[in-house]
Amino acid sequence: MKLLTSREFNRDVSLAKRAAHVEPVLITDRGQPTHVLMSIADFRRFTGESENILELLALPEPVELEAEDLSDGAWDHRERIE
Repeated sequence: MKLLTSREFNRDVSLAKRAAHVEPVLITDRGQPTHVLMSIADFRRFTGESENILELLALPEPVELEAEDLSDGAWDHRERIE
């Protein structure tokens, strides 16, 4: 893992971004690790997030409701006419 001080990071952000394509970059402040910079591909692998935009936009499977699920009137806000 590449190590950069916050001063080095601020001085050359492009260097840090290029290094993050190869491996995560640990950024320190006063000798203590404070941040990690990684590529989006590494981040997605780390979090399990999909890289496919179609999967990200897909709607969940439709749910079929039974008549008794609707019988309590909780979703029916119309006035009843008698």
